Amino acid sequence: MEVAVVRKEGKRVRLNGAALSAIDQLRNELPTLVFTPDRLVVIKGGPAVRRAYIDRTLSRLLPTRAGLPRAYGEALGQRNACLRKIGLGFSSKVALAPWSEQVAVLGSSLQAARLRSIEMLSPRFAEVGEALGLRDCRLEYSAEPLTVQLLEQRLARDLERGTTGAGPHLDEIVALAGGRELRSFGSQGEQRTAVLALLLAEAELLTQRDTGAPLLLLDDVLSELDMSRREALVERLKGLGQTIITATSDGALPEPADQIIRVSEGSAKAE
Repeated sequence: MEVAVVRKEGKRVRLNGAALSAIDQLRNELPTLVFTPDRLVVIKGGPAVRRAYIDRTLSRLLPTRAGLPRAYGEALGQRNACLRKIGLGFSSKVALAPWSEQVAVLGSSLQAARLRSIEMLSPRFAEVGEALGLRDCRLEYSAEPLTVQLLEQRLARDLERGTTGAGPHLDEIVALAGGRELRSFGSQGEQRTAVLALLLAEAELLTQRDTGAPLLLLDDVLSELDMSRREALVERLKGLGQTIITATSDGALPEPADQIIRVSEGSAKAE
């Protein structure tokens, strides 16, 4: 598969010589999962980061529901705009009702899709985490079911603040290991392992599909793993597709790689 990104021509992308109409097509044709040190924010960061992570994951695991996060976000934006107009006297509660209904319908669908994605991920997350030395990994999704009735109950507060105060845009997703919330009580090594376990869990689920295994890009993934965990990682990777690992030396690998590319002073040489 050959992918070429044309410079100075906006975001146009060609796949095997054919132009793609949207970047989402590239994500579907060439699913890629990336681990970099800054991805620790998925565990260390606030709830919004984990919501965004799970929404990207559900777009790959549940492709028929991939448009839900965007559709919900657009409806939410329209409802918030209407709330502010009402507060300024430029609109009415009658105009708000259709947006409340749409937010409730899309919001409850998004919550269900997130829950389904987490249910799919959790067993693999626990299994991979265990292999990498992190026991009893799991994800918990705290969500108050979004309904029109709930939005109506909160309407006075929403009008006062000019924003919608309930829904999946405020839900929390918590990553735990050994009964501890990793964001607050996990070491950096545990947080790093959890992010890696999430990525591998998703990769294993995608590999089982007819669409094929995703491309894995693992940057500096070995530096904080001892040799036993490096061996466990490589063993999990054997059942997946193509994986590219960056390291400061080939000695960091627990066994010989299929191919090594050495990068030095701006040049790359394959061996």
